[in-house]
Amino acid sequence: MIQNHLDHLIQRAPALTDCREEIQAAFVAMRDCFRRDGKLLLCGNGGSAADADHWAGELLKGFCRKRPLTSEQQASLPPDLAQKLQGSLPVIPLTGFPALSTAFANDVAPELTFAQLAWGLGRAGDVFVGISTSGNARNVCAAAQTARARGLFTVALTGENGGALKPLCELAICVPSRETYRVQEFHLPIYHCLSLMLEDEFFSA
Repeated sequence: MIQNHLDHLIQRAPALTDCREEIQAAFVAMRDCFRRDGKLLLCGNGGSAADADHWAGELLKGFCRKRPLTSEQQASLPPDLAQKLQGSLPVIPLTGFPALSTAFANDVAPELTFAQLAWGLGRAGDVFVGISTSGNARNVCAAAQTARARGLFTVALTGENGGALKPLCELAICVPSRETYRVQEFHLPIYHCLSLMLEDEFFSA
């Protein structure tokens, strides 16, 4: 079932065939991270910031499954909460935190806001994904460097040549376009596919 999602992605978007191995590797890294009770950190700018928030939303609540809490989890909650809360995977979009972001941008350096958050929130064994259509976003690159130094497994989700971000990350998913809007159009089905794969892995019962 999990592999079916990747098969279906490639069927719908054959241009992503060359990305298949990297998408699978990203799934394995995230799966293993969540199994260790680790978390996923996401960041990007503009449309990629929206993608980071969107992707977090797919993992923090039900995506294509209802994800009811286990009987043990439900027993710890009042019935009205137990019946409505959903299974969740720990994901933090670094695009939030407006108080920290504006203060750090004003007091220190705006291009290092994501890096500061990665340093403060990231722990060894977590996974970091930097989303950049060009691969040259300075703040995303700085965050990738920081996350890697902190012991996170680093993933780039980017465009055709990977830009400066690709060599900074241990894994790069480089979609076959350099046009910003087309890169973004490829990114969405990739993170939806990964969300489906992870949901099946952790919430299939």
